[in-house]
Amino acid sequence: MITSFIIAGSIYLTILIYLAQRSRVKEKTTSNYLMGGGNLGLVLGLFTTAATIFSAFTVIGMPDFFRTHGIGAWIFLAVADAMMVYVLIRVGVVVRRKARSSDYKGMAGLLMNAYGYKFAGIVAFIGVVTFLIPYISVQIRGVSIFLNAAFPDALPVWGWGTLIVAIMIIYSEVGGLRAIMYNDTLQGIILFIVIWVIGWNCMREFGSVSAMFAKVEATKAALLSVPGPNGLFTTQFFIISAISIVLLPFTQPQISTRVIIMKSTSALRKMAIGLGIFATLVILPTMFMGMYGAVLYPDSTVQEFIGHVLLYDQAPAIAALGLIGLIAAAISTSDSQIFALGTELRSLLTTDDKKALFITRIFIFVVGIVALLFSILSSEHLVLLARTSFAGTALLGPLILVGILSKKKPGLLIPICTLVALVVFVLSNAGVLPERYGPIEIEICLFAFLLLATGIELLRLNAQKEVS
Repeated sequence: MITSFIIAGSIYLTILIYLAQRSRVKEKTTSNYLMGGGNLGLVLGLFTTAATIFSAFTVIGMPDFFRTHGIGAWIFLAVADAMMVYVLIRVGVVVRRKARSSDYKGMAGLLMNAYGYKFAGIVAFIGVVTFLIPYISVQIRGVSIFLNAAFPDALPVWGWGTLIVAIMIIYSEVGGLRAIMYNDTLQGIILFIVIWVIGWNCMREFGSVSAMFAKVEATKAALLSVPGPNGLFTTQFFIISAISIVLLPFTQPQISTRVIIMKSTSALRKMAIGLGIFATLVILPTMFMGMYGAVLYPDSTVQEFIGHVLLYDQAPAIAALGLIGLIAAAISTSDSQIFALGTELRSLLTTDDKKALFITRIFIFVVGIVALLFSILSSEHLVLLARTSFAGTALLGPLILVGILSKKKPGLLIPICTLVALVVFVLSNAGVLPERYGPIEIEICLFAFLLLATGIELLRLNAQKEVS
């Protein structure tokens, strides 16, 4: 496998250097460095968006999620992803049109202008920084665990993480967003091929899909029903997950930036449909991998299970390709998110462009270091950590959608309520506040609170309209 890995790694590194050089940004401005020129085509838009959503946690986290919690994970993602595509088509067009009609530099800056208060933009910035850093750490930790399993004597988990962060910061610095999007396209293709080859091999171990499910039922029948063996897939879980995923294109800046810089409305709609197809196809083989692990490695640790299903039980060439695919996935997704956080900071700065970009680049480096530290300390439950990140940024949904879709400037009610919700959610996850009140989980309570605030604000804006 080492020989295959060196060959595949050399080829990948050569392509990466070529793409970085081709897209190298000589004169760094907000438009060409942070926005990639602002004219994103269908194919590049589809793969770069898909790659920022489905990455290292998909290959490593989702198989273990299926293995641990069962087939309900398919509902968790498949139905919610379909809803996300519909909302992206219906609402994304409006968001793109309004953002492109202004001097768009980032969602935080757009909200600052939409509300007329810098406070609104600061709340959005605090929210994405707080919840994207854990999500970035998911990518770093996931692939670091995998590499440590492949080469246990080479580097510890934190050593692999440090190497990954160094590569992605250098790559981002050289080529900006355009280089990241080229790498995303390469990563998306590699990820799709790798995950299907390994998933198919896992399914073939049983002979057929029906035989696989029969074996799983004999091993642990609870894996084939909800709420699953650990009782995770409750109604509230699905509601929270659906809301979080549906709002991803608007609440996570690495995705919203790509939505806004699509070159046309037609390209955006086609990209959304393609994204839904990609999501369905890329999640299916992770279910095969999870069921494979549920039968053969039910009591193994995450690292042991991943090592077997992706490395030791595969042919050397496939295992080497899997390594390259995961490294590419971790790098492309993490640098997209780190870069997006820099974009959000830039949108709040009112200084000249050159100075603002210098501050942004320093901030990107700092975020990379913080994400590395967080990945070293984070949990092995990668999907649940990612879901917490999704839910946290989803709390920004009302703030963003009201600000963008409203024809009049909203007041401070929603920004203040959003900040309160973010603080409560953080304290709840830290164990300071309860995770549920009675039978109701904290996320449902917070979404209901923000929905009430949104209703009050819309009534106030409507009353103003009637008076005028």
